[in-house]
Amino acid sequence: MGSDLKVGDVMKKNVITVQESESIVRVSELMKKYDIGSVVVIKGKKADGIITERDIIHKIIAGKKNPEKTIAKEAMSAPIMVIKPNASLEEAAKAMKRHGIKRLPVINDEKELLGILTQGDIVSIFPAILDLVEEKARIQ
Repeated sequence: MGSDLKVGDVMKKNVITVQESESIVRVSELMKKYDIGSVVVIKGKKADGIITERDIIHKIIAGKKNPEKTIAKEAMSAPIMVIKPNASLEEAAKAMKRHGIKRLPVINDEKELLGILTQGDIVSIFPAILDLVEEKARIQ
């Protein structure tokens, strides 16, 4: 991508999480409250799955399951693709494209959740990357 930016430089550190036993109603309330499209499901401090709006529509609503009685573990996508904070943004973008996903939880060596990187995060810094590439081209 023409930049030395790493995932850890761009990721959101305040990730909204739920335990596997949380109800889908609670998951939906959190998504609405924080205006987000997903929550990470954790087991202890480790990312265990992810629930997106699409998961709720396809697995719960279309599946005619009761959201008050259905728990996060039943709706989450797992296993999840994750990335380390020292990975390049290019690696992250390629992984998202290859796996058809829009979000990558960021973990440390102990597999503990550190943050999340979304396609939107990458797109939002793209103009700054273009400026850096143009500036570097002028210097050379």
